Amino acid sequence: MAVASGKGGVGKTNVVANLGTLLAGRGLAVTILDADFGLANLDILLNLNPRRNLGHLLRGEAGPEEVLVEASPGLRVIPGATGMETLADLGDADRESLLSSLAPLTAGADLLLIDTAAGIGRNVVALCTAASEVILVTNPEPTSLTDAYGLTKVLLGRRPEGVIRLLVNSVSGAEEGQAVHRTLDEVVRRFLGAGIGYLGHLPKDDYVGRATRRQTPFVTAYPRCRASLGLAAVADALLGETRGRPKPGGEPTFWRRLLAVGAEA
Repeated sequence: MAVASGKGGVGKTNVVANLGTLLAGRGLAVTILDADFGLANLDILLNLNPRRNLGHLLRGEAGPEEVLVEASPGLRVIPGATGMETLADLGDADRESLLSSLAPLTAGADLLLIDTAAGIGRNVVALCTAASEVILVTNPEPTSLTDAYGLTKVLLGRRPEGVIRLLVNSVSGAEEGQAVHRTLDEVVRRFLGAGIGYLGHLPKDDYVGRATRRQTPFVTAYPRCRASLGLAAVADALLGETRGRPKPGGEPTFWRRLLAVGAEA
């Protein structure tokens, strides 16, 4: 699952870190790929100190076992690297070499969560198109909704059958979250001829900021806060869907789809 947002600052990386933590705590083997190649910071949010990252792997300076970081029981993280080229800039030989390096990273995982950069850059589009599903994170602000629509338009243009579901962050309650989804879904249906699903909402919660400053997932630091309870409902829904799905290492692999999509970008 790729987790994306049209606009930065809507809490996307926090959602990834905490959702991964919850699902791992419920028995799934989860791997998170920090794919924000411009501003990779998932390791900071989880208080990790990786000695190697994705850049070392792709340059042949580290093996897969040196890159993967155990964040908590059942949760592994592939730390991102800044300044990486777009997949479209790779030649065929480099693409195959990249595939052989990446494939072992999801061995044994039940779920691969991809934290993309914000916006509609080529790497973002390639990652989202290759993923089985996109979780689109937004908040109620008009600018965030406008950018969420822009990203949806690009992704459906590349893959009309793609599954996109909305997660609305920082709302006053369930009614506001549902209203945001209705607004965006109506516009998408009117102009793009498709719909986007609704995954749920996360309420505004001061404990999220407190946990971020502690570099600890809020679901761990404050498991009974409003945001934790809201995300727990999302995790429970995803858990039921994930059971029985093919693992990320199955064919066709996510990595091979990603490189094929990147070549077309």
